[in-house]
Amino acid sequence: MKRNKVEICGVNTAQLPVLTNAAMRELFVSLQSGNLSAREELVNGNLRLVLSVIQRFNNRGEYVDDLFQVGCIGLMKAIDNFDLSQNVKFSTYAVPMIVGEIRRYLRDNNPIRVSRSLRDIAYKALQVRDSLTNQNLREPSIVEISKAMDVPKEDVVFALDAIQDPVSLFEPIYHDGGDPIYVMDQLSDEKNQDTLWVEEISIREALQKLNDREKRILSMRFFEGKTQMEVAEEIGISQAQVSRLEKAAINHMHKFIRT
Repeated sequence: MKRNKVEICGVNTAQLPVLTNAAMRELFVSLQSGNLSAREELVNGNLRLVLSVIQRFNNRGEYVDDLFQVGCIGLMKAIDNFDLSQNVKFSTYAVPMIVGEIRRYLRDNNPIRVSRSLRDIAYKALQVRDSLTNQNLREPSIVEISKAMDVPKEDVVFALDAIQDPVSLFEPIYHDGGDPIYVMDQLSDEKNQDTLWVEEISIREALQKLNDREKRILSMRFFEGKTQMEVAEEIGISQAQVSRLEKAAINHMHKFIRT
């Protein structure tokens, strides 16, 4: 069976080579001994890794060629900084660097512009968060981050929220085995009042199926308008935990809402 030819940046993806772990190790040893041609072989042998990563960003409306080129920059940085002595698979090390490079590109090219000073606060907050996490073996609170930076906690929350990637209206948020439900499906038409009261009853009934913490999180997020960071600070858990609990609660509610 003939494989379909798909070209990205002039590269025929159907013919990309795949390197074995043994071959990769030999090439890294050769590169670190000064053989620059080994670098080119490592790049070409890991382009499939870049392809697998950029598939995560297919719904962003960006040109695939652009994402591929940016991903290749991340790949080359990973190759140049990879340490064989750490006994870690190259793909495990490279994927976060490729993803990080693409996310930086998307943030810098976001049509919703964020001021430079706000981005600086956000990036500094992320660095401080990682440092405190490694130091205390737990995720720090917003108060701890703001104290370490000597910046008001409100500014930290605002800055971190500002650099979050916007959600596409076509982002799937729920899948029950049939057609997926997208963000746009959850946007109500305020002019259509005929079914509004039915939806409100369904939502109230679904809320009663949640436990107290899930109710509190959804109430703070969607009725009080608080950010995940603010909810995390008030409840005393991490932002990542708030995100997981919020998604679980919404998915749980979908099982009881009848439209």
